[in-house]
Formats: sequence, C-alpha cells, structure tokens
Amino acid sequence: MTILTGKAEVSRRLRPHRSRVLRKVWEHRADYAYVLPAIAVMLIVIAYPIYYTIELSFFNTPPGLQLRDKIFVGLDNYTAILKSPVFWTVTSNTLIWTAGSTFISFVLGFACALALHRDFAGRAILRAILIIPWVISAVAASYIWKWIYHSDFGIIGSVLVGLGLSDRPPNFIDSVSTVLPSLIVVNIWREFPFAMIMMMAGLQTVPDQLLRAAKVDGANAWQRFWHVTFPHLRNVSTVTILLLAVANFNSFIIPWIMTGGGPSNASHIWITHIYELAFGRQRWGVASAYSVLLFLILMSLGYFYVRALSGNDQKDGSQ
Repeated sequence: MTILTGKAEVSRRLRPHRSRVLRKVWEHRADYAYVLPAIAVMLIVIAYPIYYTIELSFFNTPPGLQLRDKIFVGLDNYTAILKSPVFWTVTSNTLIWTAGSTFISFVLGFACALALHRDFAGRAILRAILIIPWVISAVAASYIWKWIYHSDFGIIGSVLVGLGLSDRPPNFIDSVSTVLPSLIVVNIWREFPFAMIMMMAGLQTVPDQLLRAAKVDGANAWQRFWHVTFPHLRNVSTVTILLLAVANFNSFIIPWIMTGGGPSNASHIWITHIYELAFGRQRWGVASAYSVLLFLILMSLGYFYVRALSGNDQKDGSQ
C-alpha cells in the first residue's frame, strides 16, 4: 500500500512538470520549426547510422551472407573481440600511437609557440613555414613520407648510407619493431602546427602586467613561465590535448596509406582494423562491435572536452 501511495505521489509531482514542458514547446513551436530541417538531417545522417551500427553489432554477418539474412548472436561479437589476441595487439598499438603522437605534438607545438611569441626578424616567415605540414593534404603527405622511408629509394636511407652511418638503408615501415615509431614521427610532423597555433592563441591572453610585475619582483624566466604563463594556459592546454587525443584515436589516413596495418598487424590501430574487418573481410557484425566500443571511448573523451569548454565559459563569465 505504501509503495502504491509513493508511486502515485511521484506521478502527481511529474504531471505538472510534463505539462509545463509541453506548454513551453507549444509556445515556441515556431522556433522549433526553424530548426526542424537541421534536426531531420541530423537524424538521417548521424542518428540512424549510429543506431544501425549498434543493431548490427548483435548479428553475425558471414562474407557470403547478405545483410538482410544476418544471424542474431547477441553479445557474441563483443566476447569474440575481447578474447581475440589481435584485439589486444591493436589496442596496444592504438594507445602507443595516441599517447606518443598527442604528447610529443603538444610539447613540440608548445615549444614552437613560445619561440614564435617573441619578436625577431623573420618571425612571420618562420611561422608560415611551420604551418605547412598542417595545411598539406594528409593523403599527399602520407605518400611523400612513404617514399622518404622507402628501403631502396628513400632519401633517409640514402643519406645514412652515404655518410657511412649504415651499411644498408634501414627498413622503417617494413619492420615490425620500427613501423609504429616511424608512423608516429609522420603524425607528429603533421599535427604539431595545430598545437602551435592553439598555444600561440593562448599566449596572447597572458597579461603583460603580471609578467612585468613578476620580473620586477625578481622572478627569472622559468619562474615567470611556471607561475604566471602556464596557469593562464591550463585550459587551452587541456582543450588542445583532448582535441589531439580524439583526432589521433580516430586517425586513419597515415597508417592505412603508408602500411595498411602491416607488417603482421604491427601498425594496425582501431580505426584501420575496423575498416579492414568491414570492407576487407566483410565481417560487418564484428566491425560494428568494434565501432560501438570506439564510439564509447570517443564519447568519453568528448565529455571531458565539453567539460573543459564549460569551465572556460564559466571562468570568462565570472570575470
């Protein structure tokens, strides 16, 4: 009797709230009509593919079977993924790829931003040169670096042999032990200008008055950076790192074009492995299960990104 009374009380309290929400929606129906086309496009382009991928992850789709004849297997695709040794290899590669690319790109970009923040002759030219890797097409850059790393015709191997530093050109992307670091170098070369631009924008917000006051108080360059500059860059640093991490975790072009995941899965990361499963082996169910897991990881990173932006907005509003 007590439980029924409690449910009735909750229902009574929710009813006015629902009516208020419906009344507000009806009052602003003209406003919602303006955004209705955009909502419809989002549902078709974003919501439905997400729903269909989640649904497909619960089915088995053998290569010789049409999708309309798929077999329901429940969570078998997820358990098969977690039990597969390839999954742990790909996950390890993905973590190394993401952490290495994100950390070194951020540090290198931050260092370049600090160097370019000072006035010196040729600063604009140097800034334009450093931005070039970021504006070059990722596809073109991948093919260029593939030839640079080539074991027979690559310029790096030729220089090392010519200087007598190596007996023969090294196998940068043909060796299991060196392929992933070699790809990370290319990715860092591509991404550090983005971190540089973000940190240069952040450096513009550091108050000169505080820096001058700290210098008058006897603080050296390191103390001024650590106690004045860096605290003002904490929020933009967080946003930059999260954006780099999301981009690297979902990166596809460089590893796929340069190595295709080889040799022996040594350069496969999640997104390239998903592509190979789906379009190479036609294992749509397993690929969808991988995609759902990747989606959850990226959503978690997106949550922290939104929190970082919300923190910035609250800080700006309080000021």
